[in-house]
Parts: sequence; structure tokens; C-alpha cells
Amino acid sequence: IRSMASKTQVGFVGLGNMGSPMAKNLLKHGYPVIATDVFPESCKELQELGAQILDSPAEVADKADRIITMLPSSPNVIEVYTGPNGILKKVKKGSLLIDSSTIDPAVSKEMALAAEKMGAVFMDAPVSGGVGAASSGKLTFMVGGVEEEFTAAKELLSCMGANVVYCGQVGTGQAAKICNNMLLAIGMIGTAETMNLGIRLGLDPKLLTKILNMSSGRCWSSDTYNPVPGVMEGVPSANNYQGGFGTTLMAKDLGLAQNTATNTKTPILLGSLAHQIFRMMCARGYAGKDFSSVFQFLREEEGQ
Repeated sequence: IRSMASKTQVGFVGLGNMGSPMAKNLLKHGYPVIATDVFPESCKELQELGAQILDSPAEVADKADRIITMLPSSPNVIEVYTGPNGILKKVKKGSLLIDSSTIDPAVSKEMALAAEKMGAVFMDAPVSGGVGAASSGKLTFMVGGVEEEFTAAKELLSCMGANVVYCGQVGTGQAAKICNNMLLAIGMIGTAETMNLGIRLGLDPKLLTKILNMSSGRCWSSDTYNPVPGVMEGVPSANNYQGGFGTTLMAKDLGLAQNTATNTKTPILLGSLAHQIFRMMCARGYAGKDFSSVFQFLREEEGQ
């Protein structure tokens, strides 16, 4: 009973594809959840599971001194924290604000400053693992912020994730996530081009995959998430590229990589090219498919 008593209310803003299963895991771990979303229909399921639903982020901040936000992009985060009905309008002194959205690290730093002025603590904690890991509570959280607050953040994040990694000051969680996804995108395009060339040269795709995976070209896209249909089971390529990590989301993350590279005067030649390839895919009907569909996109391009 004592452990339950210590579980005070947790606020949750943003009940989309990721936020909803994350909030459910907090409920499963015995935390009372107070939530809100711009789309009321997103709140119904969570309400049925026992969460209290309020009308705005400000109202959530009035009731809870630990809040997690999970939103699509930088403008949404700015609005939810600093808007007229935003968290910072009603935030209590000493509150812990954890943002799990993937956004520009510069915006995370801005939010942290704004929160600090109100006597609250802001941390960025973007995730990797996607919807499946969100449901099973196996996300990886990359956390940026004041190190003294990390233990408090970890207590909550551990209910929703298998790995919670401290990355450094505010913005470094975003930086780690953006860098990983840039490499993932480049690796996937390379794997897709390689597989396509090998198939054209008469190699069996399963055999080629086996050779790559025992050789120096091996990468996550070749050995765990192969983009060629029929090579692996249980991956999006085996299911017409449904589910997984959408091309739109990859294009968004590469856009962030591009912005941060421009701001820091960092050359990302392949990162920029990957960004353009995934943007083009979005315009060509691949937006809703998993990003490994770049293999199918390459096959289509050559047929013209």
C-alpha cells in the first residue's frame, strides 16, 4: 500500500500513436494519469482505462507536478508549453516536465529556459523503438537535462521503456536520436541499393543477405530489418511495408538532422541526400509505408 501511496498523479499531453500506449503503461504501473489531447476522441480509450481527461495542458499542469509530453513536431511543443493554454501558464514550482517528442534541440533548450523562469525543470527525452515498443514498454529513452533530476525522470520513464540513457545537458537527448536516425536512413538506402544490384547480377537475395551478414558490409538494415520482401519474416518488407517506422517520420527526422547540421556548419553529404530521397518517396505515395520501402522505390525508379 505504501508504494501505491507514493505514486502521485502524472500528467500526459499528446495521446497519439506513441503517447496513448505510453500513458497506458503508466496506468499499468499504478500511476494516476491526468491527460489531454487536442483531439478529444484520442482520449476516450484512456478515460475508459481510468485516466482523468482535462481540456488543456494548463489544466493538467494545475493538477500534476510531473508531466510527460509526446507531440508531433516543434510548433506543437512550443504551443503546448508556452501557448495561451500551455503548461507554463499554470505550472507549479518544482514541477518536472519531460518532453518525449522528437524536435530540434534548439527548441528543447528554449523550452528549458522558459520552464526555468517559472521554477520548473524541463528535460528532453525522445524515444526510439516505435509503436510496438511503446505498447510493450520497451522503448529506449535518450534524456537531456540537469543530471540531478535524472533519477526522478528515470523512475517514470522506466515504466514505459527498457533503456533510459542520460545523454548530458538539455538537447543532447534529441541530438542522440537525430544522429542515430540519420545513420539508420543512410544504412537502409545503402542496403536497398546493394540488394537491388546483387539481385540484378543474378544473386539470390537470401544468399546475398547471408554473405553480407557474415562480412564487413553487415548492418542493422541487412541483418535485422532487411528491406527485400521474402528475405526475413516479421519485418515490414514481409508485409507489404505496413507498420514499422513510417517514411514520413524518417523524412521529418532527417529534416531535423539537416537543420542542426546547417546551424552547426557540419557537412552531412549523405544525410542531406537521404533527406531528399525520403522526401521524394513521401511525394510518390510511400508516405504511409515503412521507410524500408526505399527498396521498392528504387525498383520503381529503374523501371521508367
